[in-house]
Amino acid sequence: MPPDHDEPHPPDGAPAACPHDVDASPVAWREAGAGEVVLFLHGLGGSRTAWDPQLVSLAGSWRCVAWDMPGYGASRPGPVPLTFTALADAAADLLDTLGATAVPVVGLSMGGMIALHLALRYPGRVSSLALLDTSPAFGLDGTTDPGAWAALRLGPLERGETPADMAPRVLRSVAGPQAPEAVITEAVAAMARIPSSGLAAAVRCLPSHDVRDRLGEIGCPTLVVVGELDAETPPAYSLHLANGIPGAGYAEIPGAGHLSNLEAPDEVNALLAGFLSTTTLSTD
Repeated sequence: MPPDHDEPHPPDGAPAACPHDVDASPVAWREAGAGEVVLFLHGLGGSRTAWDPQLVSLAGSWRCVAWDMPGYGASRPGPVPLTFTALADAAADLLDTLGATAVPVVGLSMGGMIALHLALRYPGRVSSLALLDTSPAFGLDGTTDPGAWAALRLGPLERGETPADMAPRVLRSVAGPQAPEAVITEAVAAMARIPSSGLAAAVRCLPSHDVRDRLGEIGCPTLVVVGELDAETPPAYSLHLANGIPGAGYAEIPGAGHLSNLEAPDEVNALLAGFLSTTTLSTD
């Protein structure tokens, strides 16, 4: 079935590298560039705008597409309860809408978890994986209680706070200590786009993530990247991924926290460009 929107194109007069939004249904996205699709999946407190530094930087070689996860931004809610299976299905459906078969997938935090589920459920749709500040399983440290973790995040929503209200304190708590205020402002704007119901659904879903016993099944080229000072999903979690996925590469971003793509965009963009250039056909 054809998508219920016009073929996406930049606004009149805008360069191809200028990100533009496609408010399609059920899943909306932001994109820039042309050529082979690269799919970007944001984290629990993000949305499609959280990838702007990457979309702008990489648009000269690839068609960079950053979704709003189901229930986030301009996308319709997913099923209740939300599951990683449903999120992987939604990502695969978006690839159908984009006319893409197998694509590189870049995921940060919860987006990295979704990318893992997508690669395992639809291995023919993922040509490579770049996993940023993420984990092979919820609570990998063995000390995080899923009920307490969810309650801490659902409590403010149940008391009437919105994601926009929560964003400044949440994002300052996960960013590295050197993150400039401009980075927090950019991240806050992305989180402010999340409806309360969408964030609540994702919070309830996230503790179910655990693919530790399936990492060896991932056969596509993989790059694992983490901020050196990420306290939310620390380097030990990323090392577990890199050691478990056959042939995976690994890189730490000095001084960065959990929002490495915003805190250190030049370093992350260089890593992604180098990785993608070896695994895709660019438009250069």
